[in-house]
Amino acid sequence: MPSLSVRRLDNETYERLRRRAENQGVSMEEEARRILKRAVAAPERISDLARELFGPAHGVTLELPPRDPHEPIHFEP
Repeated sequence: MPSLSVRRLDNETYERLRRRAENQGVSMEEEARRILKRAVAAPERISDLARELFGPAHGVTLELPPRDPHEPIHFEP
């Protein structure tokens, strides 16, 4: 299985990772694996990807155009 070393990690990030792992009851290595797995995982739904790329965090507000009600279509045999 591949491995990865992370060099030049600043003290604040290291401490936050340590506390996060402690809160989850796992090792720092396991917590780092979980974070990386979530960060690179494909979204479950396409709408999640759209929200991630174009959502409010990126200053985009999508508005749906108004819809006028219409008469239902009747099919005759």
